[in-house]
Amino acid sequence: MTLHTLLRPGAFAAAFAATLLAACGGGGSSSNDGSGTLRVALTDAPACGYDEVNVTVQKVRVHRSSTAGDGDSGWSEVVLNPARKVNLLDLTNGVLEELGQTELPAGTYTQLRLQLASNAGATPPANSLVLTGGDGSEIPLDTPSAQQSGLKMNVNLTVQPNELADVVLDFDACKSVVKRGNSGRYNLKPVVSVLPRVRLDGLVAEGYVAPAIALGTTSVSLQQDGVPVRSTVPAADGRFVLYPVPAGNYDLVVSAEGRVTAVMTGVPISEGSRTFATPAGTTIDPPAGTPRAATGVVSISGSTTVPLATVRATQAVSTTRVERTSAPAEADTGGYVLPLVTGSPVFTAYNPAAITLAFTADDGQAGKFRLEAASEGKAPVQAEIDVTAADVDTALVFAP
Repeated sequence: MTLHTLLRPGAFAAAFAATLLAACGGGGSSSNDGSGTLRVALTDAPACGYDEVNVTVQKVRVHRSSTAGDGDSGWSEVVLNPARKVNLLDLTNGVLEELGQTELPAGTYTQLRLQLASNAGATPPANSLVLTGGDGSEIPLDTPSAQQSGLKMNVNLTVQPNELADVVLDFDACKSVVKRGNSGRYNLKPVVSVLPRVRLDGLVAEGYVAPAIALGTTSVSLQQDGVPVRSTVPAADGRFVLYPVPAGNYDLVVSAEGRVTAVMTGVPISEGSRTFATPAGTTIDPPAGTPRAATGVVSISGSTTVPLATVRATQAVSTTRVERTSAPAEADTGGYVLPLVTGSPVFTAYNPAAITLAFTADDGQAGKFRLEAASEGKAPVQAEIDVTAADVDTALVFAP
């Protein structure tokens, strides 16, 4: 009989990145005798402008060495036969897609690879997207890295004898789809994080947003130091479920079109109990603001090469800084567009005994944002902007 997860609190953390990234810490020693079981599931954070983002999963592989090559011995695999096509946008609000499990030697594993099927010869394509407002047709996603040895993630996963190591791969569709200018083509540049899962009623936060913003364009996230660790979109009734989330304290951030940023600080997540962010009968309903946009182009000084970059907008709210929105820059042009809003962000502190919600406006941060561009191998670039009066166009230039 297998037991619940071996992944200790704080063992994993999601990270903002322009390329595939899964960051893990913690862990500990374990016996190398006997065998345990690895179980893997897939989930998704919110998407942007798509009705479907489909990936076809062939297998998940793990190895004790972070430098092991594709053909080296020592790999353990969860093989999906036949390969499974999954619409990532079905996997929000705590919904998981079980990929399977495998028995493997006990020990500590430091490399995980998610292998996707190739689009070659597949009709419809194995990996694709469907545009919101389009004709419903599937547009292929170019996935060169996934067609070879798989999407590599560095992990620190301890498997104990006779126990179950239970993990979830959080595949962020919004940040993983990169438009290629006006060519009508798209790249899949996966942003994936690895999260623990327990079978207790823990590592969960839930609550409600107002019905008016219970839309697919609204994002609800738990963040640490301005980095989203888990995100989702609310259901049609406004309910949101964030699961699984590593144990710790978080800022709960609600970003909705035409509404100011709303932040609840000090939201605790634990293995032993479910966290209810909104008291019974209440909702998070940020005040209205005027929609604005931050636009521009990312580039490399002195070069015509277009960097593979992600641009995000963060905002200072009370004593913390949170991410309002982010998106990959276009692969062919480097162009980016981030939807923002004027008005004062609002904040409150989590109170488990509260029976009402009261937010305070941070008037000093009205319309003010920080743009941050990241690209692998380049020093990050920042720019402070104010969209109070109008849209803002800002060039973000990486050093050579």
